[in-house]
Amino acid sequence: MTDRYHHGDLRRALIEAAVEALGETGPSALSLRAVAKRAGVSHAAPAHHFGDKAGLLTAVATEGFERLADALDRAWRTTGDFYAVGAAYVRFAIDNRPYFETMFRPELLHPDDPDLQRAEARSRAGLYRGAGDPPADGGYNPTALAAWSLVHGFAELLLAGNFPQAVADDPDAAFRAVATVTRFEVE
Repeated sequence: MTDRYHHGDLRRALIEAAVEALGETGPSALSLRAVAKRAGVSHAAPAHHFGDKAGLLTAVATEGFERLADALDRAWRTTGDFYAVGAAYVRFAIDNRPYFETMFRPELLHPDDPDLQRAEARSRAGLYRGAGDPPADGGYNPTALAAWSLVHGFAELLLAGNFPQAVADDPDAAFRAVATVTRFEVE
């Protein structure tokens, strides 16, 4: 057992240890025991705070969606540009890979968690800003859905190493070029 945790915010320490471990193993292979060891606490501590692995991953995903929403809001406030928000999404995926790879794995999470649902809705609103609101009847906005599909697909392909090196060298410029080709009609 390591000697990392020193009487502070144990919940925070466990989430940080989980994010570190996720960077090495990915969400499917994460173990509560490994997180506890990394945090320097008893093996029962993660279960006490989060219930199970899905609870811990839900906390990580919730924090990830909040961070993503902050990044998208910052991009919008700074530029007011729909494409800059998309580039911020891609940049978030690159810079926050352990979060990103956990956030979109509903089979590993507690999808009915109210904090997770609020954080997801906030990040979705940040991404869709500039694409128009969803219809009041509960349907979907095709422009917003296309935008999310584009940025998420681009980010996933980039992280998996499927693009030429020139894209990996300057993903922001490559994303803008791809997004411009799509010519989204935004309101």
